[in-house]
Amino acid sequence: MPTAVNWPKAIEPLIKKYKDFKHPLDYKNTYQLLVMVVLSAQDSDKHINKVAPEIFEKYPNMTALSKATPDDLLEALRGIRNFANKSKWLLEIAHLVKKDSAIPMNLEALTEMPGIGRKSANVILRESGKPAEGVIVDLHVVRVAPRLGIATGTDPKKIEKQIMETLPEKQWDAGMCMSFHGREICRPTPKCEECFMTKVCAYYQRLKAE
Repeated sequence: MPTAVNWPKAIEPLIKKYKDFKHPLDYKNTYQLLVMVVLSAQDSDKHINKVAPEIFEKYPNMTALSKATPDDLLEALRGIRNFANKSKWLLEIAHLVKKDSAIPMNLEALTEMPGIGRKSANVILRESGKPAEGVIVDLHVVRVAPRLGIATGTDPKKIEKQIMETLPEKQWDAGMCMSFHGREICRPTPKCEECFMTKVCAYYQRLKAE
């Protein structure tokens, strides 16, 4: 990790650009957000956005979901990657939570629920307007953070820890901002010519030196 970079200052343009961007999942309330976050693991946001309206027509809230039979929910989720496990997890969550207003709004309680890891919990908190308790590290951040040089390796938990240690808490939305940057500019084949982070980017500096 380059020690010369003052990351709290260097990351500001990225946060400024993306801080008000809404997550690509097209949810309408916290219940829908939670369900869609669980469904989108190992699947695409685009696919979940497409199939979600039909699911929410059948199960409009947590109470309705808690009354679903395992067979009915399994059928409703068919076609979604890993739908058998996700069906089981959502039923367990619904039986635990029972109603929309009881959805927990802290990292510890969210990650205690089946099918919700740190990344999913961090997304739910961010999109609900709650203070960050961690850093969102999805597959885009796993690519972007080491390229920039703010973190190293490919383990999401280790990358999250490094970013949390490098940036003050008020800048922890940098994770989701890096995710948006990874979707738009720092793609698998990066558009370096369009990037506004090249001055501090380790990957770009290496390219220039070659």
